[in-house]
Amino acid sequence: QVQLVESGGGLVQAGGSLRLSCEVSGIIGIINNMGWYRQAPGKQRDLVATLSSGDRTNYADSVKGRFTISRDNAKNTVFYLQMNSLKHEDTAVYYCNVVYNRVYWGQGTQVTVSS
Repeated sequence: QVQLVESGGGLVQAGGSLRLSCEVSGIIGIINNMGWYRQAPGKQRDLVATLSSGDRTNYADSVKGRFTISRDNAKNTVFYLQMNSLKHEDTAVYYCNVVYNRVYWGQGTQVTVSS
């Protein structure tokens, strides 16, 4: 059974940093496509960043230059979202996902940025 567990969320002041982690279990092969999404109250779930084979990255315009998606090279099953210069508008529930025959989602972790 595939499971994704996010961690690292919390409350931070504007301008601060957080690092989210996503640990994947139940997948034996190499994960080539992973991503972070977020959903603010009353809004749809939006893409934040993706990482695909060849270390290709894609970021939402609103987070470019501030957020970085990466994987743990020693562990194929752990990846991160480093978030710097956080803004109040980054407040949301953050979800990680992987594509491995189908799309799998984590349960989400709350990030709250106080202004």
